[in-house]
Amino acid sequence: MKTLGHITAMPQLPEPLRGLRELAYNLWWSWHPEAGELFQEIDPALWKRFRSNPVKLLLEADPARLEGLAATSYPARVQAVLKVLWDYLKAREAKRGPLVAYFSAEYGFHSALPIYAGGLGVLAGDHVKAASDLGLNLVGVGIFYHEGYFHQRLSPEGAQVEVYEVLRPEELPLFPVRDGEGRPLKVAVEFPGRLVWLSAYRVQVGAVPVYLLTADLPENAPEDRAITARLYAPGPEVRLQQEMVLGIGGVRLLRALGLFPEVFHMNEGHSAFLGLERVREMVAEGHSFPVALELARAGALFTTHTPVPAGHDAFPLELIDRYLGGLWAGMGTDREGALGLGLEEKPWGRVFSMSHLALSTSAQANGVSRLHGEVSRAMFQHLWPGLLPEEVPIGHVTNGVHTWTFLHPRLRRHYAEVFGPEWLHRPEDPATWRVEGLGEEFWRIHKELRAELVREVRQRVYEQRRRNGESPRRLREVERLLDPEALTIGFARRFATYKRAVLLFKDPERLLKILRGPYPIQWVFAGKAHPKDEPGKAYLQELVARIREYGLEDRMVLLEDYDLDLARILVQGSDVWLNTPRRPMEASGTSGMKAALNGVLNLSILDGWWAEAYNGKNGFAIGDERAYESEEAQDMADAQALYDVLEFEVLPLFYAKGPEGYSSGWLSMVHESLRTVGPRYSAAHMVGEYLALYAQGAEMARMARSQVGVLSAFHQALPAFFALGLRVEGPGYVTLNGEPFRVRAFLEGEVPEALWPFLEVQLVAQRSTGEVEVVSLLPAKEGYEATYRPSRPGSYAYGVRLALRHPVTGRVGWVRWA
Repeated sequence: MKTLGHITAMPQLPEPLRGLRELAYNLWWSWHPEAGELFQEIDPALWKRFRSNPVKLLLEADPARLEGLAATSYPARVQAVLKVLWDYLKAREAKRGPLVAYFSAEYGFHSALPIYAGGLGVLAGDHVKAASDLGLNLVGVGIFYHEGYFHQRLSPEGAQVEVYEVLRPEELPLFPVRDGEGRPLKVAVEFPGRLVWLSAYRVQVGAVPVYLLTADLPENAPEDRAITARLYAPGPEVRLQQEMVLGIGGVRLLRALGLFPEVFHMNEGHSAFLGLERVREMVAEGHSFPVALELARAGALFTTHTPVPAGHDAFPLELIDRYLGGLWAGMGTDREGALGLGLEEKPWGRVFSMSHLALSTSAQANGVSRLHGEVSRAMFQHLWPGLLPEEVPIGHVTNGVHTWTFLHPRLRRHYAEVFGPEWLHRPEDPATWRVEGLGEEFWRIHKELRAELVREVRQRVYEQRRRNGESPRRLREVERLLDPEALTIGFARRFATYKRAVLLFKDPERLLKILRGPYPIQWVFAGKAHPKDEPGKAYLQELVARIREYGLEDRMVLLEDYDLDLARILVQGSDVWLNTPRRPMEASGTSGMKAALNGVLNLSILDGWWAEAYNGKNGFAIGDERAYESEEAQDMADAQALYDVLEFEVLPLFYAKGPEGYSSGWLSMVHESLRTVGPRYSAAHMVGEYLALYAQGAEMARMARSQVGVLSAFHQALPAFFALGLRVEGPGYVTLNGEPFRVRAFLEGEVPEALWPFLEVQLVAQRSTGEVEVVSLLPAKEGYEATYRPSRPGSYAYGVRLALRHPVTGRVGWVRWA
């Protein structure tokens, strides 16, 4: 048949069940179990087959089944859940904080909407859900990938095959975005020699709307319609096109919707082109390029997630020239001025870095854990010449997870009974986690969830083997996989080499000794490798080969097609959550937080979030925080540390069971884990910290608007700062016995009037252990002087510098050392 179009016949629900449609189109249902259970009850088999997609379920449900439900008490339950949703939305009509536009290339809201690849997208989804729960004034911007991210199929040898499916918007909880006349709302982005038109869908996430752009429109050429087909499509040109759609198209969509956010939050650098578009807008208002850049920067926040330089998107300059060269004139600058915002020097030449662009166009920036903040300050120090690494203006907000998305409903109900009703409203408050009351009933639920995990593993492996055409004997063996009573370790994450999924096999003899010991132990692995990550794919095959080589298939299982559904099953049913990244390459990690919510203990390298969460009593640490001369040395040391912790800590503690059927020592550690991880590493806590940054960003944006004249004069005078000199009279090397010493400095050169209010002469002392002390020299009869007494004994290096503070942020941005 020659297809002319598509027809979607929406279901005519029985009158008593009409409320199901409203529930289906708000993802609020995905973190309220009582709503999800309503849909599951309609047809459990379809519910699972459609990945818990309520829109598709209602399209395909048997009308007779719906009519039958309408004649029972089911409609009353629908109305009761609808009432909870309505109350939730009404309580959030008055928004908190400034209007924030949150940009992310991927969102992991639910497996029914597969527009996420992994942790970055799931974090974005949790951020939006928590923003809804807290009533923030936030809108999301992303892309609707009509082929989504791939489904993973594994051959018997562990070879990954990527399978894409076409997503039909009409079968998903999406609303087409329309203009005032009911037509699809469209914006355009200039590409070489043509316009690419974009429309959008809205996904409602509780009280927060998220707008997903698409180029799959009849107005566009086939190759342009494919721009938004697949998340992280291969090749730099398509990536550049997607990031133009997200950044430039996203800002234009917001304007077309009549939205003018005070703060723009970039979740990773994929959306950094929004900074260029906002500069262009400011120039169109009549501002010069330097002032327009300051106005755009003031209300922008950049969150970086990548601690590895190679992981930051960068494009060849010729590609940037071809696609964005026409934008420079509208920005009020030339090629050099525009490219300078993202220029990065690589050993092979100059490239345009999206992270550099994001930092150049943002007044605030942060990493996603304390350690990642330190790594990021060192990585980007070169962008602030003369500043010490500790002074680089990149902070950190440690990631958190959305409690209600990842906590099993049975545990949620049990916790509510034990902790009290206030816990349901304030999961980020440590005072609500009254964990001491968890005991026998908690352990009974935990054992049931472990048994459910084993059943799910067997079912998935059976389907995997059946599809691969394996023998009847291999299919029968599935029933012997795993032991529902054995200590179960979960390991699920992206298969990248630095995550070291095969670290467990570094010393096979030691591993087999543990496995042959008195304590039963088993592992469940899952994870996808990026389609273009050949070393990551090789890791998958190596893991399968090692498991077979040592005859461990009944005690080590690798599951395919890791997604949010499987993630929940694993973090809810394991006993221990294993994480083995090569330190310090894990920016944060969040799967361990999800596991901890469910009473699972973390066994992890001291990297990412675990480096700040571990206290010696709330889980297990692998190795220490030392630096190694080689990866091989680090891998061997970490592997031996992993074996030691397993053999001498984890297994003996877990199996030290009393008459109640569980280990009281293990349960005490679970209590400590819940108490320390549950509130602190919740998305509610994380978004609360971001709310403070949003308020600062909005205030800086308002201040910048009110100081346009000051900013203009400041930038006109700025070149003169670099011509100034500083001469210092000081003691050089000196030993102090409690007394201070005096330093004098003399300015050389003429200071423009516009710079005087922001100029300081500073003494900077750095202790050998890293702490920095800054003392301002005061104007004296001649020059500047200060007396300095170290705050504590120790060895210090000191210097004197001329520092220029930013007129809006107040931070030191430019320095000249004497």
